[in-house]
Amino acid sequence: MLLLTVVGLIAVALSFDFINGFHDAANSIATVVSTRVLSPGQAVIWAAFFNFVAAFTFGTAVAKTIGKGMIDISAVSFAVIFGGLVGAIVWDLITWYYGLPTSSSHALIGGYAGAAVAKAGLGVIILSGWTKTLLYIVLAPMMGLVLGFLIEVAIYWIFRSSPPLRVDHIFRRLQLVSAALYSLGHGTNDAQKTMGIIAGVLFTAGFLKAFTIPVWVILAAHAAIALGTLTGGWRIIHTMGTRITKLQPVGGFAAETAGAATLFIASHFGVPVSTTHTITGAIVGVGATRRLSAVRWGVAGRIVWAWILTIPMSALIGALVYEMVRLFGAR
Repeated sequence: MLLLTVVGLIAVALSFDFINGFHDAANSIATVVSTRVLSPGQAVIWAAFFNFVAAFTFGTAVAKTIGKGMIDISAVSFAVIFGGLVGAIVWDLITWYYGLPTSSSHALIGGYAGAAVAKAGLGVIILSGWTKTLLYIVLAPMMGLVLGFLIEVAIYWIFRSSPPLRVDHIFRRLQLVSAALYSLGHGTNDAQKTMGIIAGVLFTAGFLKAFTIPVWVILAAHAAIALGTLTGGWRIIHTMGTRITKLQPVGGFAAETAGAATLFIASHFGVPVSTTHTITGAIVGVGATRRLSAVRWGVAGRIVWAWILTIPMSALIGALVYEMVRLFGAR
């Protein structure tokens, strides 16, 4: 019975990882599709490949933060993990349906926290782990915005005397590199969150003596997010790639490079950031180099409201799911 429960929870966790890739495909490919450097089909294959390759790059610092750095692991049970995962999955599907590029990462930590608090009260929250994460809700999009703005300005200055067609030709090729880097950063930060949950399942079940991330968990999480990316998230791609601001290959390169740099920094320090927030900030920064009116602030405002609601709403859903499971005797 224990083994079946563990296998079932791992399957749910990998399903979340798949939906994460599906939901967040827009983050990786919206810019490269909107600039028509790659077709949607080519772009999802490109992004999925680098989502998986990320398994061999930046370690597991984010996974350890999610697994044991935000919730007191002694209070974690199978019911808590299940409630957290379902809370995240439900919120992701709701926001996907309405085409809102919200954070799968914040949905996961919100659902997980909501279920844990429903079981054991607010005392299970590890404030030090949440401080970094909540700080980066603001810092990640701001870093993306500032870097996107600066990179775009630097490109315009460096190529100020070059013919526009030549610049466009150069950056159509360079955008392949920046899209690969962003997908690498996306896979690195996002797949690790599911690794942390799966490791929590194995630790709770007694299959791990210490909280570590087995190699097979790393590979499975990256494979799941890559497969999810392959399916695309076309509703959100439209919002990200065309409705915030109009991008050219130069702008796409600047936004992706800025987003990738932000994700690499966060992953190095073990901070579970939102890839959605990061790339949105970078796109806004690039759009602002032309003029502030080039950014559709109404669309950006609706996205921000969805960001604000993600953690509390997924926490509420996670808590409700935990209470439903508890009615059937699980704790």
